[in-house]
Amino acid sequence: MKAYLAQISINLKLTLRDRTVLFFNYAFPLVFFFMFGYLFKAQQGAAILQVVNMVLVIGVLGAGFFGAGMRAIMEREANILRRFKVAPISAAPILVSSLVVGLLSYLPSAFFILVLAHFVYGMPWPGAALSFFVFLSIGSLAFRSMGLILASVVNSMQESQILIQLLYLPMLFLSGATIPLEVMPSWVRMISQFIPSTYLFTGMQAILIRGESVAQNLPAVLALLVTIVLATFLSVKLFRWEKEEKVGGRAKLWVLAMLAPFFVLGALQAHSHDSITRQRLLGRQIARSRARLIRGARIFVGDGRLIESGAVLIRDGKIAQVFTGAAPDPKSLNAEPLEANGETLLPGLIDVHVHLGAPGGLFDSQNDYINPKRLPRELAAYLYSGVTTVKSDGDELDQMKLLRAQLDSGASTGSRLQFCGPLFTAPGGHGAEYAKVLPESARKAFNDQFLRLPSTAAEAQAMVAALKLAGVDGIKAVLESGQAGWLFQRMSTPIFDAVAQAAHNANLPIVVHTGEAADVADAVAARADGIEHGSFRDSIPDALFAQMKAQGISYDPTLTVAEAFTDLKAANPEPLRRALVQQVGPPALLSATLKWMNSDDARKAAAQYPTVSLATGEQNLLRAWKAGVMLVTGTDSGNMLLIHGPALHRELQLWVQAGIPPAVALQAATANAARLLRLQNRIGLIAQGMDADLILVDGNPLEDIRRTESIQSIFLEGERIDRSGLFDQE
Repeated sequence: MKAYLAQISINLKLTLRDRTVLFFNYAFPLVFFFMFGYLFKAQQGAAILQVVNMVLVIGVLGAGFFGAGMRAIMEREANILRRFKVAPISAAPILVSSLVVGLLSYLPSAFFILVLAHFVYGMPWPGAALSFFVFLSIGSLAFRSMGLILASVVNSMQESQILIQLLYLPMLFLSGATIPLEVMPSWVRMISQFIPSTYLFTGMQAILIRGESVAQNLPAVLALLVTIVLATFLSVKLFRWEKEEKVGGRAKLWVLAMLAPFFVLGALQAHSHDSITRQRLLGRQIARSRARLIRGARIFVGDGRLIESGAVLIRDGKIAQVFTGAAPDPKSLNAEPLEANGETLLPGLIDVHVHLGAPGGLFDSQNDYINPKRLPRELAAYLYSGVTTVKSDGDELDQMKLLRAQLDSGASTGSRLQFCGPLFTAPGGHGAEYAKVLPESARKAFNDQFLRLPSTAAEAQAMVAALKLAGVDGIKAVLESGQAGWLFQRMSTPIFDAVAQAAHNANLPIVVHTGEAADVADAVAARADGIEHGSFRDSIPDALFAQMKAQGISYDPTLTVAEAFTDLKAANPEPLRRALVQQVGPPALLSATLKWMNSDDARKAAAQYPTVSLATGEQNLLRAWKAGVMLVTGTDSGNMLLIHGPALHRELQLWVQAGIPPAVALQAATANAARLLRLQNRIGLIAQGMDADLILVDGNPLEDIRRTESIQSIFLEGERIDRSGLFDQE
């Protein structure tokens, strides 16, 4: 032990006297710090955390490969190590002292960078500071040990430069240390999972940004620790005192042994993609934290108010401030300016009625229906279309739970998802007919996930309670008896009342699918939170609308589905040819559906569709508005010809054609919809403290509602969405 301590003491003194070491440890990193700070706009949000991480990882790599590895080679080439050979000391103290002294000289530099980041760019002190320095120390020791084994397997300075560069450059450029991984192609991100520095970079980033602990980065920690032990052991075994001592070419294979833990990790990641998902989520957190000032825009607040010219400051994923008229200089706010003159800023649109399990058309291949990427792509299509929040209004429960988990984990990017869970209906009721097209073997599993068929009040109470525990955001019930040629068993009023009461007891909003005015009356009597469809067959009495207003019940007319049924009967393909539909619809779905619409099968199917009156739906909507009922927008997307994503824009257009003012329609799609979803404290308004879910459109949709489709920018929790990349997700 004395030999180790003595060697560490001597090396530390020599290091502190070495101006070259001091320069590269303390002065040189400042070049990268300020250069990256400028390039990545470190003053804006969490970008400084990324800059700090990049600078520290570059420092660790340099200290490991050049500070430890190259220096050991130089000392052997200069015959310095030969002098130790005659002393009573072995190779182990020399190598261990190199590791320890390198770490002790590097940690103050890392602390210095953190201090600069705090005082120059306002970076908060790391919440998990101990975990950060422990992880950084393990990483520093690991890469210094890698440098030592490289020094042990080369025979000359020339060889060392080649081998070191072969390892150093990929670790520098493919780990995130110089180029963010989230901007790289998927195949590069996969290769990065085999590179040791990727785990150092990602682990430090997670600790800095998310406050994770060392334990939460256990796979990376274990791989780095194994590298330290293995590389140090091999370096001792292969140690040479004199430059005349040569090793064979096969000795270089020990480098592969040193990298073995990361080959194993890379293979595991190639299967699970967990690390890639984590990297994407960290990248999105940085993007969401950025400060942006959208200025010069016409601002539709969401609740009917309009700011003719103003600005909105986004910071840390929230709306930090709303300005009327001229805004402060973006530099004074440390914000990136976004000029929006001639454009209108709206809260992100909300569709409260979609069916993600149905694609809105037909595929030629059965595999396309069960493709695990189909549902995430549908949510991406909504986001592309400026619909930042959707509510699944009756889909398979486990599918929706999995889909939301994918969104929360960062595995996919799409609109915020709310879901009601299975439909409450009667045996033989509306909803139950969808299982008829499935094979007998699949029907039970589908019905278990898609339907709830209570026969007693106690069953209704238990089913609602179970769904509450499952994490649903609301309850969907069906009151519909159909019409001639399209008849259903209607849920009995006492059972429905029990479902509604159970939902109220569980503090879950309940919405009700209705077919005619009598169904609406029963739903209102049970104090439902929302009426869906209303009636396309008869007029809803004014007294019923007055009661809805008094009880705060929302009305979702879904005019688009009535239009879609009409177009199906007429074999009109126009809905599939709209520009936004063409942009987001899967090509295989669009082509197969268009082909089917010209077939005899389509004509036979069209004859069986229910007859609906769009005009009746429009009149009911107008009278609901005049009665002061809270209006919300839903599309029933997933039904034939209603491709997921763009239908809400068509819904708004149909409302305006029916006589609803554009401002009223837009309020229904923003503030009112958020209120129905009980998210009014987070979304639906452009106001301080709300989530920065925003869309910027060209022109003025208050004069021409079609302008909502002229989308210039979309923000989801402050992140400016790359629309072109939404459909390129793994």
